Amino acid sequence: MFIGTFENKIDRKGRVSVPYSFRQVLNTQTFNGIVAFASYREDAIEACGYDFLERINESMETLDLFSKEHDDLATSILGNSHSLTFDPEGRIGMPAELRESAGITDRAAFVGKGPLFQIWEPDALRQHMAEARARAKAEGRSLSLRKPAVITP
Repeated sequence: MFIGTFENKIDRKGRVSVPYSFRQVLNTQTFNGIVAFASYREDAIEACGYDFLERINESMETLDLFSKEHDDLATSILGNSHSLTFDPEGRIGMPAELRESAGITDRAAFVGKGPLFQIWEPDALRQHMAEARARAKAEGRSLSLRKPAVITP
């Protein structure tokens, strides 16, 4: 799972280093990189491994294939996705259209969100995090922990 927040510089060629701990999560996959698409909910980039993208696709299969809901999600996620391969230093080349969609220029902030992560313009992420924390506090957000799975011999 992806956790933590990291900020990295984007070089003049549009390359940015994906945090080492995020690359470690991804290193068990057959594709040596990430899948990224412009978020349709935030001014950010959504990113994950192919395994999670496959789960998203499987979840969309529960929708009527020709429905507006399926079309909207398939277009926004799958149609907007970029396969970004790691170079030997663990960097990805971030397409200009993705950077522009999130207002990212010379620095990128990576924030873990469990099975996926987001890439933000650093100041926008700080504001988003402050707002999310304030909402969670004001609304008394809580979480019921699931019981661990019991494995029988």
